[in-house]
Amino acid sequence: MVLTRTRVQDSYPTRVRGEAEPFERVHPAVWGQEHDGPCDAATLASHEANGFTIVDGLLSPAEVQGYWQELTRLSRDERLSDDERVITEKYSGEIRSVFEVHELSELIAELASDPRVLDRARQILGSEVYLHQSRVNYMPGFEGKGFYWHSDFETWHAEDGMPVPRAVSCSIALTDNYPFNGGLMLMPGSHRTFVPCVGETPEHHYQDSLREQEIGVPSKHQITKMAAEHGIEQFTGAAGSALWFDCNVMHGSGNNITPYPRSNIFLVFNSVENTLVEPFAADQPRPTFIANRDFVPITR
Repeated sequence: MVLTRTRVQDSYPTRVRGEAEPFERVHPAVWGQEHDGPCDAATLASHEANGFTIVDGLLSPAEVQGYWQELTRLSRDERLSDDERVITEKYSGEIRSVFEVHELSELIAELASDPRVLDRARQILGSEVYLHQSRVNYMPGFEGKGFYWHSDFETWHAEDGMPVPRAVSCSIALTDNYPFNGGLMLMPGSHRTFVPCVGETPEHHYQDSLREQEIGVPSKHQITKMAAEHGIEQFTGAAGSALWFDCNVMHGSGNNITPYPRSNIFLVFNSVENTLVEPFAADQPRPTFIANRDFVPITR
């Protein structure tokens, strides 16, 4: 692991004292062109404008079943019971997420290099890419807890040292996403605005924030303003569909009190031209199972 200690200019200051005003992002969401990958010009333009793209039927029903069985295997693997990569719910103790899952599952590691996935990541980011983060999320029926409104980039910038918002996430549904079982909500166009957050980053903040984030989230006033300006859309659809979303889009999910579980594979691709440096608003970087510092490009 090589941690670059050279301080670079901070274009997105956050974790400040007092009030901080949101400001316009200075970097694009789409860095590539139509000829660089599978997305046509209209899809790229929509992604640039809205900050996300939905791809229906990325995985076949048979593939979905295979990955679902893999999630079940991981959740029952006793060797992972005390593994720090396994994050449990704050109150119930149920598995919430398993991080660095590409190191635990050959099947998911292969998915990250699948042309259906990798070629879109390269096209959107306009470069070779590496896997910044991988995880599987479990949201069981009745007890699944949501994720509060946030921008991933704010955290990755503050606590991981990601210089600029040149990363994209791919969330692949392994269960049907309904409007009522905690599906991910997004504010279209919100990725064009960076919202600085108030408060100093506590030591080892990740140990609490992966269960329930309180530092690094916008105020209710800011969320209200953004919702009024951008509206809220929700990622729904059949298992096998995929949501590609910009690292700075404002998103969150509610609790799942229905009998219907919601699980997904979550892959974060970062440009090799945007590798991590020293954290911008934390005393030390988060562990590498959360923020990978092996910047070798993914190949097929």
